[in-house]
Amino acid sequence: MTDSSRGHGEKLSRKGEQALAALLQHATIKDAAQACDISEKSLWRWLQREDFQKRYREAQRAVVDGAIGELQAATVEAVKTLRRNLTCGNAFAENTAATTILSQSLKAVEMQELQSRTERLEQMLEEEKKVKTWASKSR
Repeated sequence: MTDSSRGHGEKLSRKGEQALAALLQHATIKDAAQACDISEKSLWRWLQREDFQKRYREAQRAVVDGAIGELQAATVEAVKTLRRNLTCGNAFAENTAATTILSQSLKAVEMQELQSRTERLEQMLEEEKKVKTWASKSR
């Protein structure tokens, strides 16, 4: 690891990078420490450091972003499967596919409406802030 007194944005040591990767791949700190051949106590101390925590959060976000990308890529295939199942000749599969499509379509509409309402509220708040700022400056 880099010394905490060094400049902000320093790169982690090779062991620090290995520790980050191990934390992402293993369920426990103990397992992660063993995987990168450091003591559990050392890894625990690193996790208390702000710079290490920041890098760990960034790495976690990257993993989640990748997973979301995978889900989005599979969405088209999933919809094709549901559409195929609408006419597959198995009543249970057809009903399940139809119910799933309708349910997800309604959720999508609700999400779009919520997003639209949120955007309008944020715009109203921003306009209110501008009016208050203008009013306080003109006093």
